[in-house]
Amino acid sequence: MNTTVFERNVPQPAVVAKALEGAAHRPFWIDDVKDTATRYPQLDGDAAADLVIVGGGYTGLWTALRAKERDPGRTVILLEAERVAWAASGRNGGFCEASLTHGHENGKNRWPDELETLDRLGMENLDRMQEAVEKYGMDCEWERTGELNVAVEPHQVAWLQEDDSPGSVFLDQDAVRAEVNSPTYLAGRWHKDSVAMVHPYKLGLELARVATELGVRIHEGTRVRELKDHEQGVTVVTERGSVEAGHVVLGTNVFPSLLKRNQLMTVPVYDYALMTEPLTAEQLAAIGWTKRQGIGDVANQFHYYRITKDHRILFGGYDALYFWGRRVDQRHEHQPATWEKIASHFFTTFPQLEGLKFTHKWAGPIDSSTQFCAFFGTARKGRVAYAAGFTGLGVGATAFAADVLLDLLAGLDTERTRVEMVRKRPLPFPPEPLASLGINLTRWSMDRADHNQGKRNLILKALDAVGLGFDS
Repeated sequence: MNTTVFERNVPQPAVVAKALEGAAHRPFWIDDVKDTATRYPQLDGDAAADLVIVGGGYTGLWTALRAKERDPGRTVILLEAERVAWAASGRNGGFCEASLTHGHENGKNRWPDELETLDRLGMENLDRMQEAVEKYGMDCEWERTGELNVAVEPHQVAWLQEDDSPGSVFLDQDAVRAEVNSPTYLAGRWHKDSVAMVHPYKLGLELARVATELGVRIHEGTRVRELKDHEQGVTVVTERGSVEAGHVVLGTNVFPSLLKRNQLMTVPVYDYALMTEPLTAEQLAAIGWTKRQGIGDVANQFHYYRITKDHRILFGGYDALYFWGRRVDQRHEHQPATWEKIASHFFTTFPQLEGLKFTHKWAGPIDSSTQFCAFFGTARKGRVAYAAGFTGLGVGATAFAADVLLDLLAGLDTERTRVEMVRKRPLPFPPEPLASLGINLTRWSMDRADHNQGKRNLILKALDAVGLGFDS
Protein backbone atom coordinates (compact mmCIF):
# COMPACT_ATOMS: atom_id res chain seq x y z
CA MET A 1 0.00 0.00 0.00
CA ASN A 2 1.29 3.44 -0.93
CA THR A 3 1.04 6.49 1.28
CA THR A 4 -0.80 9.63 0.18
CA VAL A 5 0.63 13.13 0.14
CA PHE A 6 -1.34 13.86 3.31
CA GLU A 7 0.52 11.02 5.05
CA ARG A 8 3.93 11.82 3.59
CA ASN A 9 3.86 15.52 4.47
CA VAL A 10 2.25 15.78 7.90
CA PRO A 11 2.37 19.04 9.85
CA GLN A 12 3.47 19.01 13.48
CA PRO A 13 0.62 18.04 15.85
CA ALA A 14 1.16 21.29 17.76
CA VAL A 15 0.44 23.29 14.59
CA VAL A 16 -2.91 21.52 14.15
CA ALA A 17 -3.84 21.74 17.83
CA LYS A 18 -3.10 25.45 18.02
CA ALA A 19 -5.06 26.15 14.81
CA LEU A 20 -8.16 24.39 16.17
CA GLU A 21 -7.95 25.93 19.62
CA GLY A 22 -11.04 28.00 20.33
CA ALA A 23 -12.88 27.11 17.09
CA ALA A 24 -16.63 27.50 17.61
CA HIS A 25 -18.69 24.36 17.00
CA ARG A 26 -21.34 25.89 14.74
CA PRO A 27 -21.70 26.58 11.00
CA PHE A 28 -19.84 29.73 9.99
CA TRP A 29 -22.42 30.68 7.37
CA ILE A 30 -25.30 30.74 9.85
CA ASP A 31 -23.17 32.45 12.49
CA ASP A 32 -22.22 35.09 9.94
CA VAL A 33 -25.76 36.46 9.54
CA LYS A 34 -27.72 35.00 12.47
CA ASP A 35 -28.57 38.42 13.91
CA THR A 36 -30.18 39.66 10.68
CA ALA A 37 -32.00 36.51 9.53
CA THR A 38 -35.76 36.95 9.15
CA ARG A 39 -37.88 34.59 11.22
CA TYR A 40 -41.27 33.33 10.08
CA PRO A 41 -44.26 32.45 12.30
CA GLN A 42 -45.48 29.00 13.24
CA LEU A 43 -48.71 27.79 11.72
CA ASP A 44 -51.31 27.25 14.41
CA GLY A 45 -54.67 25.90 13.35
CA ASP A 46 -55.91 25.07 9.88
CA ALA A 47 -55.30 26.60 6.46
CA ALA A 48 -55.69 25.88 2.76
CA ALA A 49 -53.55 26.44 -0.34
CA ASP A 50 -53.28 25.39 -3.95
CA LEU A 51 -49.73 24.16 -3.29
CA VAL A 52 -48.15 23.13 0.01
CA ILE A 53 -44.38 22.65 0.14
CA VAL A 54 -42.88 20.61 2.95
CA GLY A 55 -39.28 21.60 3.70
CA GLY A 56 -37.62 24.99 3.84
CA GLY A 57 -34.31 24.12 2.24
CA TYR A 58 -33.26 24.90 -1.32
CA THR A 59 -35.66 22.38 -2.88
CA GLY A 60 -38.68 23.86 -1.18
CA LEU A 61 -37.60 27.48 -1.55
CA TRP A 62 -36.84 27.25 -5.28
CA THR A 63 -40.12 25.40 -5.83
CA ALA A 64 -42.02 28.15 -4.02
CA LEU A 65 -40.34 30.87 -6.07
CA ARG A 66 -40.81 29.11 -9.42
CA ALA A 67 -44.42 28.24 -8.59
CA LYS A 68 -45.30 31.91 -8.08
CA GLU A 69 -43.39 32.91 -11.21
CA ARG A 70 -45.40 30.40 -13.25
CA ASP A 71 -48.76 31.34 -11.72
CA PRO A 72 -48.83 34.48 -9.55
CA GLY A 73 -52.41 33.74 -8.55
CA ARG A 74 -51.59 30.34 -7.09
CA THR A 75 -51.69 30.21 -3.28
CA VAL A 76 -48.52 28.65 -1.87
CA ILE A 77 -47.68 27.71 1.73
CA LEU A 78 -44.24 26.44 2.74
CA LEU A 79 -43.90 24.52 6.00
CA GLU A 80 -40.52 24.10 7.72
CA ALA A 81 -40.05 22.06 10.92
CA GLU A 82 -37.11 24.13 12.16
CA ARG A 83 -35.82 27.26 10.40
CA VAL A 84 -35.43 28.17 6.76
CA ALA A 85 -32.14 26.86 5.31
CA TRP A 86 -30.83 25.69 8.69
CA ALA A 87 -29.72 22.20 7.61
CA ALA A 88 -27.72 21.24 4.50
CA SER A 89 -28.75 24.44 2.70
CA GLY A 90 -26.98 26.55 5.31
CA ARG A 91 -23.99 24.31 6.03
CA ASN A 92 -22.55 23.34 2.65
CA GLY A 93 -19.45 24.67 0.93
CA GLY A 94 -21.33 27.04 -1.38
CA PHE A 95 -20.36 25.27 -4.63
CA CYS A 96 -23.25 25.89 -7.03
CA GLU A 97 -22.48 23.49 -9.87
CA ALA A 98 -24.16 23.16 -13.24
CA SER A 99 -23.85 19.37 -13.12
CA LEU A 100 -27.13 17.58 -12.47
CA THR A 101 -25.42 14.18 -12.41
CA HIS A 102 -22.77 14.59 -9.70
CA GLY A 103 -20.09 15.23 -12.27
CA HIS A 104 -19.56 14.52 -15.94
CA GLU A 105 -18.08 11.06 -15.36
CA ASN A 106 -21.02 9.79 -13.29
CA GLY A 107 -23.42 11.10 -15.92
CA LYS A 108 -21.44 9.43 -18.70
CA ASN A 109 -21.46 6.09 -16.88
CA ARG A 110 -25.18 6.12 -16.10
CA TRP A 111 -26.88 8.01 -18.93
CA PRO A 112 -24.44 8.14 -21.86
CA ASP A 113 -27.17 8.60 -24.47
CA GLU A 114 -28.59 11.62 -22.64
CA LEU A 115 -25.39 13.15 -21.31
CA GLU A 116 -25.30 15.99 -23.83
CA THR A 117 -28.87 16.89 -22.95
CA LEU A 118 -28.22 16.66 -19.20
CA ASP A 119 -25.09 18.82 -19.49
CA ARG A 120 -27.01 21.44 -21.46
CA LEU A 121 -29.97 21.39 -19.06
CA GLY A 122 -27.53 21.82 -16.19
CA MET A 123 -25.88 24.87 -17.74
CA GLU A 124 -29.27 26.37 -18.60
CA ASN A 125 -30.33 25.83 -14.99
CA LEU A 126 -27.22 27.57 -13.65
CA ASP A 127 -27.81 30.48 -16.03
CA ARG A 128 -31.42 30.77 -14.87
CA MET A 129 -30.28 30.76 -11.25
CA GLN A 130 -27.90 33.62 -11.98
CA GLU A 131 -30.70 35.49 -13.78
CA ALA A 132 -32.89 35.10 -10.68
CA VAL A 133 -30.11 36.30 -8.38
CA GLU A 134 -29.67 39.40 -10.53
CA LYS A 135 -33.38 40.01 -11.18
CA TYR A 136 -34.37 39.92 -7.53
CA GLY A 137 -31.20 41.51 -6.18
CA MET A 138 -30.32 38.51 -4.01
CA ASP A 139 -27.46 39.34 -1.65
CA CYS A 140 -25.80 35.90 -1.61
CA GLU A 141 -22.22 36.68 -2.70
CA TRP A 142 -22.70 34.98 -6.08
CA GLU A 143 -19.39 34.64 -8.00
CA ARG A 144 -19.23 32.71 -11.31
CA THR A 145 -15.56 31.78 -10.84
CA GLY A 146 -15.67 28.12 -11.82
CA GLU A 147 -14.04 25.18 -10.10
CA LEU A 148 -10.47 23.92 -10.20
CA ASN A 149 -10.04 20.16 -9.88
CA VAL A 150 -6.53 19.27 -8.79
CA ALA A 151 -4.38 16.14 -8.91
CA VAL A 152 -2.38 15.57 -5.73
CA GLU A 153 -1.09 12.09 -6.64
CA PRO A 154 0.71 11.06 -9.86
CA HIS A 155 -2.02 8.65 -11.03
CA GLN A 156 -4.62 11.43 -10.83
CA VAL A 157 -2.87 13.51 -13.51
CA ALA A 158 -4.04 11.13 -16.25
CA TRP A 159 -7.61 11.36 -14.96
CA LEU A 160 -7.59 15.10 -15.45
CA GLN A 161 -5.94 14.81 -18.88
CA GLU A 162 -8.68 12.41 -20.00
CA ASP A 163 -11.54 14.48 -18.57
CA ASP A 164 -13.70 15.64 -21.49
CA SER A 165 -16.06 17.89 -19.53
CA PRO A 166 -17.35 20.70 -21.77
CA GLY A 167 -15.83 24.13 -21.18
CA SER A 168 -12.85 22.94 -19.14
CA VAL A 169 -9.11 23.35 -19.66
CA PHE A 170 -6.20 21.18 -18.49
CA LEU A 171 -3.41 22.83 -16.50
CA ASP A 172 0.01 21.28 -16.00
CA GLN A 173 1.88 21.57 -12.70
CA ASP A 174 3.33 25.00 -13.37
CA ALA A 175 0.04 26.37 -14.67
CA VAL A 176 -2.08 25.08 -11.79
CA ARG A 177 0.39 26.35 -9.18
CA ALA A 178 0.34 29.73 -10.90
CA GLU A 179 -3.39 29.80 -10.18
CA VAL A 180 -3.15 28.58 -6.57
CA ASN A 181 0.20 27.95 -4.93
CA SER A 182 0.16 24.55 -3.24
CA PRO A 183 3.13 22.15 -3.25
CA THR A 184 0.64 19.26 -3.43
CA TYR A 185 -0.67 20.17 -6.89
CA LEU A 186 0.62 18.10 -9.82
CA ALA A 187 -1.98 19.18 -12.40
CA GLY A 188 -5.42 20.71 -12.64
CA ARG A 189 -8.53 21.07 -14.75
CA TRP A 190 -10.38 24.36 -14.57
CA HIS A 191 -14.11 24.26 -15.25
CA LYS A 192 -14.32 27.94 -15.98
CA ASP A 193 -18.02 28.68 -16.29
CA SER A 194 -19.92 25.73 -14.84
CA VAL A 195 -19.65 26.60 -11.13
CA ALA A 196 -20.63 29.65 -9.10
CA MET A 197 -19.58 30.22 -5.51
CA VAL A 198 -22.21 31.48 -3.08
CA HIS A 199 -22.79 32.20 0.58
CA PRO A 200 -25.13 29.22 1.06
CA TYR A 201 -27.12 30.46 4.05
CA LYS A 202 -27.61 33.90 2.51
CA LEU A 203 -28.89 32.21 -0.65
CA GLY A 204 -31.49 30.36 1.42
CA LEU A 205 -32.54 33.50 3.26
CA GLU A 206 -32.77 35.48 0.04
CA LEU A 207 -34.86 32.80 -1.65
CA ALA A 208 -37.24 33.00 1.31
CA ARG A 209 -37.35 36.79 1.05
CA VAL A 210 -38.15 36.75 -2.65
CA ALA A 211 -40.73 33.98 -2.24
CA THR A 212 -42.60 35.92 0.45
CA GLU A 213 -42.48 39.08 -1.64
CA LEU A 214 -44.11 37.08 -4.45
CA GLY A 215 -46.87 36.03 -2.04
CA VAL A 216 -45.68 32.73 -0.55
CA ARG A 217 -46.60 32.12 3.11
CA ILE A 218 -43.68 30.60 5.03
CA HIS A 219 -44.17 28.98 8.43
CA GLU A 220 -41.17 27.88 10.49
CA GLY A 221 -41.35 25.63 13.54
CA THR A 222 -44.19 23.73 11.85
CA ARG A 223 -43.51 20.01 11.67
CA VAL A 224 -45.57 17.90 9.26
CA ARG A 225 -46.67 14.56 10.70
CA GLU A 226 -48.45 12.87 7.81
CA LEU A 227 -50.32 13.22 4.54
CA LYS A 228 -53.96 12.19 4.14
CA ASP A 229 -55.93 11.96 0.92
CA HIS A 230 -59.20 13.81 0.43
CA GLU A 231 -61.46 14.21 -2.58
CA GLN A 232 -59.95 17.47 -3.86
CA GLY A 233 -56.33 16.85 -2.92
CA VAL A 234 -54.21 16.12 0.14
CA THR A 235 -54.47 17.07 3.80
CA VAL A 236 -51.07 18.01 5.25
CA VAL A 237 -51.28 17.24 8.96
CA THR A 238 -49.04 19.31 11.25
CA GLU A 239 -48.44 19.17 15.00
CA ARG A 240 -50.96 21.97 15.63
CA GLY A 241 -53.40 21.78 12.75
CA SER A 242 -53.64 20.91 9.08
CA VAL A 243 -53.50 22.41 5.60
CA GLU A 244 -55.84 21.41 2.79
CA ALA A 245 -53.75 21.31 -0.39
CA GLY A 246 -54.50 20.78 -4.05
CA HIS A 247 -50.92 19.64 -4.58
CA VAL A 248 -47.94 18.91 -2.33
CA VAL A 249 -44.18 19.04 -2.93
CA LEU A 250 -41.92 17.12 -0.55
CA GLY A 251 -38.46 18.66 -0.17
CA THR A 252 -37.41 17.00 3.08
CA ASN A 253 -34.31 15.45 1.50
CA VAL A 254 -32.10 13.92 4.22
CA PHE A 255 -34.88 13.81 6.80
CA PRO A 256 -37.28 10.84 7.03
CA SER A 257 -39.68 10.77 4.11
CA LEU A 258 -43.42 11.12 4.56
CA LEU A 259 -43.76 8.44 1.88
CA LYS A 260 -43.04 4.85 2.87
CA ARG A 261 -41.75 4.07 -0.63
CA ASN A 262 -38.81 6.44 -0.11
CA GLN A 263 -37.66 5.33 3.33
CA LEU A 264 -34.77 3.23 1.97
CA MET A 265 -33.89 5.48 -0.98
CA THR A 266 -31.33 7.66 0.83
CA VAL A 267 -28.88 7.49 3.70
CA PRO A 268 -27.57 10.42 5.77
CA VAL A 269 -23.83 10.80 5.24
CA TYR A 270 -22.08 13.26 7.52
CA ASP A 271 -19.67 15.78 6.04
CA TYR A 272 -17.27 17.93 8.10
CA ALA A 273 -15.76 21.35 7.48
CA LEU A 274 -13.54 24.06 8.94
CA MET A 275 -13.39 27.81 8.37
CA THR A 276 -10.26 29.90 8.94
CA GLU A 277 -9.92 33.41 10.21
CA PRO A 278 -9.50 36.06 7.45
CA LEU A 279 -6.14 35.88 5.72
CA THR A 280 -3.80 38.85 5.82
CA ALA A 281 -2.55 40.48 2.63
CA GLU A 282 0.76 38.65 3.05
CA GLN A 283 -0.94 35.29 3.48
CA LEU A 284 -3.09 35.89 0.41
CA ALA A 285 -0.01 36.77 -1.61
CA ALA A 286 1.61 33.51 -0.50
CA ILE A 287 -1.14 31.36 -2.00
CA GLY A 288 -2.27 33.44 -4.99
CA TRP A 289 -5.85 32.31 -5.69
CA THR A 290 -6.71 35.68 -7.18
CA LYS A 291 -9.44 34.20 -9.43
CA ARG A 292 -11.26 32.74 -6.42
CA GLN A 293 -12.21 29.40 -7.98
CA GLY A 294 -13.70 26.66 -5.87
CA ILE A 295 -11.20 23.81 -5.54
CA GLY A 296 -11.58 20.06 -5.15
CA ASP A 297 -9.07 17.25 -5.46
CA VAL A 298 -10.04 14.13 -7.41
CA ALA A 299 -9.38 11.37 -4.90
CA ASN A 300 -12.18 9.03 -3.90
CA GLN A 301 -11.99 10.61 -0.45
CA PHE A 302 -11.74 14.15 -1.65
CA HIS A 303 -11.35 17.60 -0.14
CA TYR A 304 -13.21 20.73 -1.24
CA TYR A 305 -12.25 24.28 -0.41
CA ARG A 306 -13.00 27.85 -1.35
CA ILE A 307 -12.25 31.42 -0.37
CA THR A 308 -14.91 33.72 1.05
CA LYS A 309 -15.76 37.37 0.51
CA ASP A 310 -13.73 38.38 3.57
CA HIS A 311 -10.76 36.15 2.59
CA ARG A 312 -11.35 33.18 4.85
CA ILE A 313 -10.78 29.64 3.59
CA LEU A 314 -13.40 26.93 4.01
CA PHE A 315 -11.79 23.49 3.96
CA GLY A 316 -13.88 20.33 4.20
CA GLY A 317 -14.58 16.83 2.99
CA TYR A 318 -12.42 13.69 3.05
CA ASP A 319 -14.24 11.83 5.83
CA ALA A 320 -17.81 11.03 4.78
CA LEU A 321 -19.26 9.14 7.73
CA TYR A 322 -22.32 6.95 7.93
CA PHE A 323 -23.68 5.88 11.32
CA TRP A 324 -25.73 2.78 12.11
CA GLY A 325 -29.47 3.23 11.83
CA ARG A 326 -29.54 5.96 9.09
CA ARG A 327 -30.67 8.50 11.70
CA VAL A 328 -30.12 12.25 11.52
CA ASP A 329 -28.65 12.97 14.96
CA GLN A 330 -26.76 16.04 16.18
CA ARG A 331 -24.44 13.76 18.16
CA HIS A 332 -22.94 12.57 14.88
CA GLU A 333 -21.72 16.11 14.18
CA HIS A 334 -19.12 16.08 16.97
CA GLN A 335 -16.07 14.23 15.60
CA PRO A 336 -12.84 15.82 16.94
CA ALA A 337 -10.61 13.28 15.19
CA THR A 338 -12.13 14.17 11.82
CA TRP A 339 -11.61 17.91 12.34
CA GLU A 340 -8.00 17.23 13.36
CA LYS A 341 -7.49 15.18 10.19
CA ILE A 342 -8.99 17.92 8.01
CA ALA A 343 -6.86 20.58 9.71
CA SER A 344 -3.73 18.47 9.15
CA HIS A 345 -4.61 18.11 5.46
CA PHE A 346 -5.16 21.88 5.25
CA PHE A 347 -1.60 22.61 6.36
CA THR A 348 -0.23 19.91 4.05
CA THR A 349 -2.00 21.73 1.22
CA PHE A 350 -0.90 25.21 2.35
CA PRO A 351 2.19 24.86 4.58
CA GLN A 352 2.91 28.57 4.04
CA LEU A 353 -0.18 29.36 6.13
CA GLU A 354 1.16 27.78 9.33
CA GLY A 355 -0.06 29.87 12.26
CA LEU A 356 -3.47 30.54 10.72
CA LYS A 357 -6.34 29.69 13.06
CA PHE A 358 -9.74 28.13 12.47
CA THR A 359 -12.69 30.06 13.86
CA HIS A 360 -15.46 27.55 13.10
CA LYS A 361 -15.90 23.79 12.82
CA TRP A 362 -19.14 22.06 11.93
CA ALA A 363 -20.82 19.14 10.19
CA GLY A 364 -24.09 18.17 8.59
CA PRO A 365 -25.86 15.26 6.92
CA ILE A 366 -26.02 14.81 3.15
CA ASP A 367 -28.90 12.91 1.53
CA SER A 368 -27.01 10.33 -0.50
CA SER A 369 -28.59 8.12 -3.14
CA THR A 370 -27.12 5.10 -4.89
CA GLN A 371 -26.87 7.01 -8.19
CA PHE A 372 -25.10 10.01 -6.53
CA CYS A 373 -27.73 12.49 -7.71
CA ALA A 374 -31.40 13.34 -7.29
CA PHE A 375 -34.32 11.08 -8.05
CA PHE A 376 -37.91 12.17 -8.64
CA GLY A 377 -41.43 10.85 -8.54
CA THR A 378 -45.09 11.39 -7.77
CA ALA A 379 -47.57 9.78 -5.38
CA ARG A 380 -51.19 10.06 -4.26
CA LYS A 381 -52.66 10.03 -7.78
CA GLY A 382 -50.14 12.59 -9.00
CA ARG A 383 -51.00 15.13 -6.32
CA VAL A 384 -47.70 14.74 -4.45
CA ALA A 385 -44.28 15.21 -6.06
CA TYR A 386 -40.90 14.63 -4.47
CA ALA A 387 -37.17 14.92 -5.08
CA ALA A 388 -34.32 13.71 -2.87
CA GLY A 389 -30.84 12.17 -2.98
CA PHE A 390 -28.84 15.17 -4.22
CA THR A 391 -25.66 13.68 -2.67
CA GLY A 392 -23.84 16.91 -1.91
CA LEU A 393 -24.52 18.76 -5.17
CA GLY A 394 -27.90 20.20 -4.35
CA VAL A 395 -26.99 23.88 -4.36
CA GLY A 396 -27.54 24.02 -8.11
CA ALA A 397 -29.55 20.87 -8.81
CA THR A 398 -32.39 21.83 -6.45
CA ALA A 399 -33.38 24.70 -8.73
CA PHE A 400 -33.65 22.22 -11.62
CA ALA A 401 -35.62 19.93 -9.32
CA ALA A 402 -38.10 22.70 -8.60
CA ASP A 403 -39.00 22.95 -12.28
CA VAL A 404 -39.20 19.17 -12.61
CA LEU A 405 -41.55 18.90 -9.63
CA LEU A 406 -43.85 21.62 -10.94
CA ASP A 407 -43.85 20.00 -14.38
CA LEU A 408 -44.79 16.63 -12.83
CA LEU A 409 -47.63 18.10 -10.78
CA ALA A 410 -48.98 19.89 -13.85
CA GLY A 411 -48.76 16.72 -15.93
CA LEU A 412 -46.49 18.43 -18.44
CA ASP A 413 -44.41 16.51 -20.97
CA THR A 414 -41.18 18.51 -21.05
CA GLU A 415 -37.57 17.88 -21.93
CA ARG A 416 -36.87 17.82 -18.21
CA THR A 417 -39.45 15.15 -17.42
CA ARG A 418 -38.46 12.96 -20.37
CA VAL A 419 -34.85 12.28 -19.32
CA GLU A 420 -34.24 8.86 -17.78
CA MET A 421 -32.70 10.41 -14.67
CA VAL A 422 -36.13 11.85 -13.87
CA ARG A 423 -38.27 8.97 -15.14
CA LYS A 424 -36.54 6.07 -13.37
CA ARG A 425 -35.80 5.58 -9.70
CA PRO A 426 -32.39 4.27 -8.61
CA LEU A 427 -31.89 1.18 -6.49
CA PRO A 428 -32.53 1.69 -2.78
CA PHE A 429 -30.00 1.15 -0.03
CA PRO A 430 -30.56 -2.07 1.91
CA PRO A 431 -31.94 -2.01 5.46
CA GLU A 432 -29.72 -2.48 8.49
CA PRO A 433 -27.47 -4.29 9.19
CA LEU A 434 -26.67 -4.60 5.48
CA ALA A 435 -26.58 -0.82 4.98
CA SER A 436 -23.83 -0.29 7.56
CA LEU A 437 -21.86 -3.32 6.42
CA GLY A 438 -22.06 -2.34 2.76
CA ILE A 439 -21.36 1.37 3.19
CA ASN A 440 -18.41 0.89 5.52
CA LEU A 441 -16.96 -1.84 3.31
CA THR A 442 -17.29 0.56 0.38
CA ARG A 443 -15.55 3.35 2.35
CA TRP A 444 -12.73 0.95 3.17
CA SER A 445 -12.43 -0.01 -0.50
CA MET A 446 -12.35 3.63 -1.58
CA ASP A 447 -9.57 4.32 0.91
CA ARG A 448 -7.60 1.35 -0.43
CA ALA A 449 -8.04 2.66 -3.98
CA ASP A 450 -6.65 6.05 -2.94
CA HIS A 451 -3.63 4.22 -1.50
CA ASN A 452 -3.21 1.99 -4.56
CA GLN A 453 -2.93 4.39 -7.51
CA GLY A 454 -6.71 4.64 -7.81
CA LYS A 455 -7.16 0.95 -8.68
CA ARG A 456 -10.66 -0.23 -7.78
CA ASN A 457 -10.97 -3.58 -6.05
CA LEU A 458 -13.55 -6.28 -6.79
CA ILE A 459 -16.03 -4.76 -4.37
CA LEU A 460 -16.03 -1.38 -6.12
CA LYS A 461 -16.11 -3.01 -9.54
CA ALA A 462 -19.12 -5.10 -8.55
CA LEU A 463 -20.94 -2.04 -7.22
CA ASP A 464 -20.13 -0.15 -10.41
CA ALA A 465 -21.58 -3.00 -12.47
CA VAL A 466 -24.97 -2.92 -10.74
CA GLY A 467 -25.20 0.86 -10.41
CA LEU A 468 -24.75 1.02 -6.64
CA GLY A 469 -22.40 3.31 -4.80
CA PHE A 470 -21.63 5.62 -1.94
CA ASP A 471 -20.45 9.21 -2.20
CA SER A 472 -20.81 12.67 -0.69
